[in-house]
Amino acid sequence: MKLLSIAIPCYNSEAYMAKCIESLLIGGEEVEIIVVNDGSKDRTPEIAKEYAQKYPTIVKAVNKENGGHGSAVNTGLDNATGLFFKVVDSDDWVDADAYRKILDKLSELAGNRPVLDMMISNFVYDKEGVKHKRVMKYSSRTLPKDTLFTWKEVGHFFKGQYILMHSVIFRTKMLKECGIRLPEHTFYVDNLFVFEPLPYVKNMYYLDVDFYRYYIGREDQSVNETVMISRIDQQIRVNKRMMDYIVDNRNIIYKEKQLKSYMMNYLDIITTISSIMLIKSGTEENLEKKKELWDYLKKKDRYVFMRLRYGLLGNCMNLPGKGGRKISVEGYKLCQKFFHFN
Repeated sequence: MKLLSIAIPCYNSEAYMAKCIESLLIGGEEVEIIVVNDGSKDRTPEIAKEYAQKYPTIVKAVNKENGGHGSAVNTGLDNATGLFFKVVDSDDWVDADAYRKILDKLSELAGNRPVLDMMISNFVYDKEGVKHKRVMKYSSRTLPKDTLFTWKEVGHFFKGQYILMHSVIFRTKMLKECGIRLPEHTFYVDNLFVFEPLPYVKNMYYLDVDFYRYYIGREDQSVNETVMISRIDQQIRVNKRMMDYIVDNRNIIYKEKQLKSYMMNYLDIITTISSIMLIKSGTEENLEKKKELWDYLKKKDRYVFMRLRYGLLGNCMNLPGKGGRKISVEGYKLCQKFFHFN
């Protein structure tokens, strides 16, 4: 059995996927690299095939009809045979030294008791044209370092702190047992990938290394604000599923104080992002969608609604009138600057 399976979802990725794959090949025979071609119309499948032929014991090339990022992640997980599982997007890459440290620690912890469910490491916002790259890392007051820990040992996450797909490596069997299936033809499903498995995560380990390099700079990237507004219905779909999940699983989530606090905090951030994008679009249709989103949560669970609606971010996102909306946008910019939102 391989130590680590890495899925690379690819759609028309011919221009940059080689850099991603090359950075992962350093892991050698301990790693299984699953290149998932999600119905690309360029040379992506040919490039994947070339790597699979050159490194037959390391690289798998899997072709499928187009289903979106979530569908490609699902396919990667279905084909994973490694003890642990990670997703690396095709325009990103990993740091070689940090990668070796990650593999050494996974190897050390593999098969031990208690079982490691989730490893967390740092990632770097590799923004085009920015000299000093921002690193997303966690203080020792938030996550204990260099030791296995449970939710009881987790400290306070500040508003700008959250665990993204770039940060995590999950135990493969745990992911499969929790039954996570990301929706097809939907952007922003990476939020679900690092949200829904959390109640099943019992033991964690934080390795303070700058492992993942998250490239930001393409105009068509999903995190571009203009692109987000154009795809706002997909953001809302993910947001509502997160609302449903935290309410429908409250009997499990509420048992762990720190787990509940973290998941509420994350839902708060995602709902704020949905709200501000709807406000910034400036259309009456989207302002109505914002009202409907908050009404949806209110009908779903009044406790969760009250906690989000009357918190710092919820109050800021729901100021009345045109002037209130302008203040909301400026307030969001301040929060973005202070809390370092993406």
